[in-house]
Amino acid sequence: MTSPALLTPRQAAQKLGMSYAALKHWILAGRVKTVKTPGGHHRIPAAALSKFLPAAQALPASSRISGRNQLVGTVIQVRIEGLLAKVVLSLGDQRITSIITSDAARELALKKGETAAALIKATEVMIIRQ
Repeated sequence: MTSPALLTPRQAAQKLGMSYAALKHWILAGRVKTVKTPGGHHRIPAAALSKFLPAAQALPASSRISGRNQLVGTVIQVRIEGLLAKVVLSLGDQRITSIITSDAARELALKKGETAAALIKATEVMIIRQ
């Protein structure tokens, strides 16, 4: 039985709003601190997720989507040039950049300091406005 202070990787992934596979990569890369059970299974202290939680708040029900890799962060840069816009989100100590159409950036009315989410699907990153 798992202690309430220790989460299985699946529980931690669900809490962070990300896929199990993505969290497993983080564990294997040493990005998330874990403890191992006597059977060799990873358990994640709930406190180890705290630095990722501000970036993992759930989107409102009205903007839910089937993609599981939604990374919520703060817009730190929007640069519109011609047909394209560069949008940079801050997710804790990480940055994610997406190139979207300038029309999409204008429709989303993205501004520095606002909350938005990056939806990761294969090799594409899309921006979702909350």
